Amino acid sequence: MKKTTKLLLLLVATIILSCNSAKKTAEADAQKKAFAAKKAQADKLKKQQIQPYSKIVTKEAKTDDGLFKIHQIKDNFLYEIPDSLFDREMLMVTRIAKTASQLGFGGGKENTQVLRWEKKDKKVLLRVVSHKVVADKSLPIYEAVVNSNFEPILYTFPIKAFSKDSTATVIDVTDLYKKDVNSLGLSLRTKKQYKATRLDDSKSYIESIKSYPLNIEARHIKTYYASAPPSNTSLGTIGVEINNSMVLLPKNPMKRRYFDERVGWFTSNQVDYGLEVQKSKKLTYLDRWRLEVKDEDLEKFKRGELVEPKKQIIYYVDRATPVKWRKYIKQGIEDWQVAFEAAGFKNAIIALDPPTVEEDPEWTPEDVRYSVVRYLASPIPNANGPHVSDPRSGEILESDINWYHNVMSLVNGWFFTQTAAANIDAQNSEFTDEVMGELIRFVSSHEVGHTLGLPHNMGSSAAYKVEDLRDPEFTNKYGTAPSIMDYARFNYIAQPEDKGVSLFPNIGVYDKYSIAWGYKPILDKTAEEEKETLDSWIMAHNGDPLYRFGKQQGETIDPSSQTEDLGDDAVLASTYGIKNLKRVVPNLIEWTTKNTSDYDDLENMYGHVYSQFNRYMGHVANNIGGIYENYKTADQEGAVYSHVDKAHQKKCLLFINEQLFETPQWLINPEITNKIESSGSIKRLNTLQVRTLNNILSASRMERMIENESLNGNNAYQLTSMMRDLRNGVWKELNTGRNIDTYKRNLQRDYINRLAFLMTSKGNSDIKAIARAELNTLRSLVRSRIGSRNAITNIHLRDIAKNINQVLDPK
Repeated sequence: MKKTTKLLLLLVATIILSCNSAKKTAEADAQKKAFAAKKAQADKLKKQQIQPYSKIVTKEAKTDDGLFKIHQIKDNFLYEIPDSLFDREMLMVTRIAKTASQLGFGGGKENTQVLRWEKKDKKVLLRVVSHKVVADKSLPIYEAVVNSNFEPILYTFPIKAFSKDSTATVIDVTDLYKKDVNSLGLSLRTKKQYKATRLDDSKSYIESIKSYPLNIEARHIKTYYASAPPSNTSLGTIGVEINNSMVLLPKNPMKRRYFDERVGWFTSNQVDYGLEVQKSKKLTYLDRWRLEVKDEDLEKFKRGELVEPKKQIIYYVDRATPVKWRKYIKQGIEDWQVAFEAAGFKNAIIALDPPTVEEDPEWTPEDVRYSVVRYLASPIPNANGPHVSDPRSGEILESDINWYHNVMSLVNGWFFTQTAAANIDAQNSEFTDEVMGELIRFVSSHEVGHTLGLPHNMGSSAAYKVEDLRDPEFTNKYGTAPSIMDYARFNYIAQPEDKGVSLFPNIGVYDKYSIAWGYKPILDKTAEEEKETLDSWIMAHNGDPLYRFGKQQGETIDPSSQTEDLGDDAVLASTYGIKNLKRVVPNLIEWTTKNTSDYDDLENMYGHVYSQFNRYMGHVANNIGGIYENYKTADQEGAVYSHVDKAHQKKCLLFINEQLFETPQWLINPEITNKIESSGSIKRLNTLQVRTLNNILSASRMERMIENESLNGNNAYQLTSMMRDLRNGVWKELNTGRNIDTYKRNLQRDYINRLAFLMTSKGNSDIKAIARAELNTLRSLVRSRIGSRNAITNIHLRDIAKNINQVLDPK
């Protein structure tokens, strides 16, 4: 018993000692944690405290001096912002510099916004500034505008240090570019498209941040988790390289020039609540370079003498550009000098080679002071000319033209198919350097026009009569269109017998007029006071088609403002174009195999022939249900919108019936297809025919025709008449007794499919009823013709009758 008691007492003592020991251990751990927390808090406070400059910008920092000093310490980047630049406005342009396959192409703009750096207490705020809503500061309404236009804070930075002379502030901007800041990375629209959720931090980093006198360029890699990436789907991510270009805006904004829709222009705009009008009014002004007369040349300018501007527009041709193409790109740039002479300036636009690395190792296209034609090794068959402009005034600050190497393949295909019939220089799939050089010059000139502020003027080419484009004297003087900003590529109208005809567009009458209208200084007048003079310049050419602007359209409603067309009559122009294609096709094999051992060029050019033929069909089809648009102000007589003449619409449909819906046998060449494919000719032609058929039978076009009839009665080309004329073309064999070939059978099936689609489409118009009536008429015709044809034709007609039954009575 005593032994048991002793053992129990010993066990209790052991337990007590263990508990005391555990308690002491827990207390010690708690003390350690408390100490660690206090230390972490102290470290945090220390980091938040403003430190001596040498503690933040250490000796290991790599410094780049420019607009701000940029210090790189390992993977961290510091901005040293001069006090003079706080509260100055800066334009941030966010672009995709490099991208994954099938995710667009490098150079695409994602976002543009005005930013302002602001110092507040121990922090620096990066605010987003809007110039969309304004009012004069002297007006009572200015307070209301300020209250409704709060500048949101994009990011906040603790101040790390001040410069040694206390004239600059140091902040750490690493997280601004490393984290996912929406406006500086992939846009929300793009993220939504590819279902990108969040940033993969392990695969996102800053590539570089560089400072120049007027701008800062930041490049960073962003990798997002994405459930629907366009390529590399096994990775479950999309990756891009983002370029953020922050440009210092001028302290004194340029004088605006207000927009008039009768002269096409790229623009900026804002709503001004300070105007004496009974509603908020949007002010729209031109994007243009700041071209000003030197003070010492004012009297010369007033006398009408040409003067050089205070600051020329200078374009550098990228060092990466192949030497043999440089002179042609330069010629394309300086071709615009003649247009600026119309504005009163000589030598206003200049093309230069950049300095060599030895001459200036600091020179770079990233510097906003330099506008550069950048030559990109890319398979993209394109070129584009974006620009950066001051949203306050529209002043173009810089522009880099993206020139993709493969743009040569694009102009090669156009020039071949459009001119080879009449032009021995194009009768080869590989052109001489001189010919390709002239094509490059044309593209260069067109893209430079965009950087000067000019959009596409698709209505330009309709100013010329078709027959004039066969005239050597006329074309050598005026080119293929009054504006090189039209897509009036090359003279496909010229026939082999038209010797000496010019095949190229050039800087035309409209180009000189529009540059003069936008750039010629109007001295001693405000932007508002200029309007009267600008209007008088327009009215001086009132009604002259050479001076007309026709905007680029998404859906073509105005057939006189189409892309890729020539002349004032699409039927006649396309007739000449098809004659030339019929000359090209029999020679395709010979002309495309001179310099190659395979048939790749043959396949490529055969595709271009189909594309060109398709363009002709589109040019003509868009006249059906078409409406001309001619911009006018209230003091000008006549309608702004007018319907295409009834007889011309009927003529256009007849042309399509004869040239396309009647199987174009000349386009189907077994000698070509047996060298490029095992099958595909039936589908190729069917695709072309169905595209045009669906274009004619688009709901919007049919609705315009219904409206035209309601407004103009028998003067309109009525939709029921158009449907009858179309049926007579697509189903011509029902009236002639001929057998129906394979191509036509496919077209007829697609015709039924299209009417079935129209019967189920949304909307409240006569379209459904007309489609139903057409199917009923067609069913009767088909039934009456069954039994009188060959076997496959009868099988086809029975199947058509059954299909129509299913559409009309699906139950």
